[in-house]
Amino acid sequence: MRRGGASEFVPLTDAAVRAVSGPGGRHAALIEDAFHVLVETPGGGVSVGGEVKGRRGARQAIETLAGQVASRLEVTPADVRLAIDQARSGAAGIGPAARRGPVAAKTPNQARYLEALAANDLVFGLGPAGTGKTFLAVAHAASLLRSGQVERVVVTRPAVEAGERLGFLPGDLGEKVDPYMAPVWEAMSDILGADAWRRRRDRGEIEVAPIGFMRGRTLAHAYVIVDEAQNASRLQMKMVLTRLGEGSRMAVTGDPSQVDLVNSADSGLIHAVAILDGVEGVAVTRFSTMDVVRHPLVGRIVEAYDADSARLKR
Repeated sequence: MRRGGASEFVPLTDAAVRAVSGPGGRHAALIEDAFHVLVETPGGGVSVGGEVKGRRGARQAIETLAGQVASRLEVTPADVRLAIDQARSGAAGIGPAARRGPVAAKTPNQARYLEALAANDLVFGLGPAGTGKTFLAVAHAASLLRSGQVERVVVTRPAVEAGERLGFLPGDLGEKVDPYMAPVWEAMSDILGADAWRRRRDRGEIEVAPIGFMRGRTLAHAYVIVDEAQNASRLQMKMVLTRLGEGSRMAVTGDPSQVDLVNSADSGLIHAVAILDGVEGVAVTRFSTMDVVRHPLVGRIVEAYDADSARLKR
C-alpha cells in the first residue's frame, strides 16, 4: 500500500518488467508489502511510489531481480524474498555479503538454498560437484560470523580417505585435517580474505575437526558446516546432528551419488534426509547438473557419469 510520498521510474527491459511483476502481479505485491510502496508497470520500466526510504529499498530489490534476469536466470518468489531481505539489510544482490561484494545466486536452486540457509536451523544441500552447495554454506556462515550473529564457525567432515585414523598422520590436528578441508579453506579465504581468515582461525573463531572428534561436545552460538556428509555413517550423522546447542545452526552438504563407504547403504546423509525432510526447522535443497557453475564441461561430465550409473543399475 502506498503511504504518500513521490514516485520514481526505474527503466527496465520488458523481460525484467515481467519478472518484477510476476505471475498475476504476485512478485510486485511482495515488494509493495515489504516496503509500503506502490509498484506499477507503465511501460519501459517500473514506477515505484511511496516514501523515500521505501522507494530506495524497493528500487534496490528491483534492480537485483533485473540483474538476475540479465544473467538469464528465472525469477521465483523465493528470489524476490531474498532480494527484499538483502535490500532491507543494506547489501546489494542476492546472498550473504563477502569482502568483494555480495555472493550472488547464479541459479534458481542456489537462490532457494540461500533462502533456506537464512530461514532454517538445519539445511541439507544435496547435489553434484560444482553446484555451489559448500561455497554458499561457507559464505552464509562467514557472513553470520562477521556480523556477530554467531561466535564461531565449526567445519567438520568425515576423513574417509584416512580411515579416520588421523593419529597416524604427522603434525597437529590442524595439519592432519587441512588436506581434507582445502575446498572449504579456499572458499573461506575468498569470502573473508586470506589475512582475516587466518586471524579468525588463530583466535578459534573458525574451527575445523573431523567428525570423529565431535563426539561429546555441545556447540553453542556456532554455525556448523558438515561437508562431504555422504561419507558419514548413520551413527556419525546422528551424533553430529545432535551436537547443536543454544543459538547454533547447521548446514550439511554432500552428494548422495558419490558415497565412498564400503557399503553405500550405510551413508548417514541419505538416511538423515529420508527421516528429517519435512521436520520443522529443517530444509532440503536438491541441486542438479543444471546448477553446476564450474566450467560448462563439468556439467556434461556429471551427466555422462550419471547416465552410465543408471545403465549399470538396469
